Amino acid sequence: MILNENDFASIQKSILEVQDNGRDIRKIFASYYDDDVDIGWEVDAAVDSFQMFSSRWTIEILAALYIAGDRRFNELRTLLRGISSRTLSDKLTTCQQHGLVSRVVEEGPPIRVTYRLTTHGRTCGRLLGPLVAYMKVQKELVESE
Repeated sequence: MILNENDFASIQKSILEVQDNGRDIRKIFASYYDDDVDIGWEVDAAVDSFQMFSSRWTIEILAALYIAGDRRFNELRTLLRGISSRTLSDKLTTCQQHGLVSRVVEEGPPIRVTYRLTTHGRTCGRLLGPLVAYMKVQKELVESE
């Protein structure tokens, strides 16, 4: 994808702001240690934070719902090329257990089930957005004119 120079510069500026914010957050956490940083606890917290995203199809489900909005089961299955119905069902259940996705049942003939991101899921999508943008630039999938 080729972006105009202003949009490309805006993306790079936003990525730098996220890096600066991350550094500031890191400094705040570090200020609460009396002595040495508890590296084990910090690493465990990082692993826990990304654990839900590391499973195959989870990030795809979140991205599809974040970008395309609320979807019914078969609509999601169509968006996620190559996923089986069984796997999609299992992964949606896992996303619900992590509080990322809600299953909304609309009564009446026919009963309609829609999947949507929770507030937590939308926040995760917004937080992952800069990382995805950075990786697009890094892999040269997005370039400036």
